[in-house]
Amino acid sequence: MKHEIPVRIIVQDPLPGVAMLVQRGKNELLPATATSANTISFDFTITVDLAPDAPPNFLGKFAQGPKDQRFIYVNSGTYAHQGNTAWSRRAKISLMTITREQIAEVVSSGGRLEAAIPGRSRDGGPVCASVPVIDGWKLSR
Repeated sequence: MKHEIPVRIIVQDPLPGVAMLVQRGKNELLPATATSANTISFDFTITVDLAPDAPPNFLGKFAQGPKDQRFIYVNSGTYAHQGNTAWSRRAKISLMTITREQIAEVVSSGGRLEAAIPGRSRDGGPVCASVPVIDGWKLSR
């Protein structure tokens, strides 16, 4: 059975002056829903197939990668179509730690799944590569 699940990604402490956008499909980019000096938020939906006796299968334009390794890309700098920047990075946020129970709770409650990630890498630039979700995926109402 397939479900549309609302998702929010929150980038905490982003590098000032560097654009960040969520990748949709191969070439499209999703602008932020909300921005402040301390956070950038993105709201969108992903499709989840909850076949019996199988792990959740994340589908749709925001779910990147092979079936057993799905993730969301947050692009920054030139990958976010920003000119005049030295940065060209993409952060991968894994969907594979989202549980069937969390999905069921979102479906029954009308809430959304939310994940926060750091906005900067150890080198001081925009976050990149595989990024751990701060405190895991959470249900938000």
